[in-house]
Amino acid sequence: MLNDAYPYYLANEAVFANKDLAVTDKFTGDVATVVAQADAKAFELAISAAADAMPAMAALQVYQRKAILEHCIQRFEERFEELSMSLCIEAGKPINDAKGEVTRLIDTFRVAAAEVTRIDGEVLELSTTERAHGYRGFTRHAPVGPCAFISPFNFPLNLAAHKVAPAIAAGCPFVLKPASATPLGALIIGEVLAETDLPKGAFSILPADRHTSDILITDDRLKLLSFTGSHEVGWDMKARAGRKKVVLELGGNAACVVDADADISKVVERLTFGAFYQSGQSCISVQRIYAHITLYDKLKERLIERTKNLEVGDPRDPATFIGPLIREAEAKRVEQWINDAVSNGATLLCGGERNGATITPALLENVADDSNLMQEEIFGPAAVLVPYEDFNDVLDAVNNTRFGLQAGIFTRDLYKIQQAWDRLDVGGVVIGDVPSWRVDSMPYGGVKDSGLGREGIRWAIRDMTEQRLLVVKTMNS
Repeated sequence: MLNDAYPYYLANEAVFANKDLAVTDKFTGDVATVVAQADAKAFELAISAAADAMPAMAALQVYQRKAILEHCIQRFEERFEELSMSLCIEAGKPINDAKGEVTRLIDTFRVAAAEVTRIDGEVLELSTTERAHGYRGFTRHAPVGPCAFISPFNFPLNLAAHKVAPAIAAGCPFVLKPASATPLGALIIGEVLAETDLPKGAFSILPADRHTSDILITDDRLKLLSFTGSHEVGWDMKARAGRKKVVLELGGNAACVVDADADISKVVERLTFGAFYQSGQSCISVQRIYAHITLYDKLKERLIERTKNLEVGDPRDPATFIGPLIREAEAKRVEQWINDAVSNGATLLCGGERNGATITPALLENVADDSNLMQEEIFGPAAVLVPYEDFNDVLDAVNNTRFGLQAGIFTRDLYKIQQAWDRLDVGGVVIGDVPSWRVDSMPYGGVKDSGLGREGIRWAIRDMTEQRLLVVKTMNS
């Protein structure tokens, strides 16, 4: 289903510049296709084109932006199977998860098509003192300017969409660098965008190495940088980004609390999904599970049973739940972290066996608080079980990390819900489900080392616009 070769997109045009970037089938390790890789000249041309396109992008009317987004929705629906299989191959994502991501891609553009009609301003009452009598204020949202986007490998379609769709809605031209390991989804988005009436230079999609694309961080012609990826890279980018706005969606170490009143039969299924869907390669995958001591043993027994029954194998097989990690080196890292924890007294309850880039889903207990499994982002199929007695203490434990993306709480106690919302130092608290839950219309992002700013279409549009004030003195004042 994949093409033999894919171009990059420079100023809306497909460019078959070379075949320098090999994209591998993450399950077999074979080269699946090749992609044109951009050089420094391509990035310079793309940024110049984006700057030149700014007046035409800003002048697009609401109905025109909406029509572009709706065209994308239609074409993504028509190419659903192609998008799903390309994602399955390039990311090693189990086909059911891949189809879920394509659905979210479509949802994200659909939300943007609705939000574009709601980018409005307000009337300000300025006559709060005598000297302001006869003055009236108005605000509107103006596009911030050309944007730089850098998207990750784990959700190569939908996390690119969370940058591209609000940029179109806001009227901002952009240059997108997709992850080199998974560029196909973004390039198919580019192919669809090239069918639209976007002004010349409105978009470029350029696979490249990190050094070549560094200009996206430092060039002052770009007015916003949106990066999704590791915290080390993200904060370094912010330090070098100069005067541009910066939005960072970084790593996590998500915790889920299962309180004494939780329904274990429902919790087990959600915890299993949250910890291991797409092989744990999500910044909000369930990594730490804190279970009340009264139900700990029963929950552990059922989680082990459910985890052992997860199908591991070829991501093309609809029965597969656990596929390969993005690289064998990542699987080796997860394996090493598990082995290090066991060497320091942890108990491996199940899983943790590696075969190439694939690792069987692992559950552990008695893991030291200072271990990588407790303090860092696993980004693989492993989760830690911890018993607790006091709810106040477990909230402190959830906060005991430099990350703060989302947390999940299974409880029916309204007081505890409010307590968790007040005290947890995270971007979002999910009650009655795992922290891995997300829909594309909600504000999403973290605090501490987990990032800066919020994704979610409405909030991304806010970041990509600036309030512009108009003050009018009435004739008779």
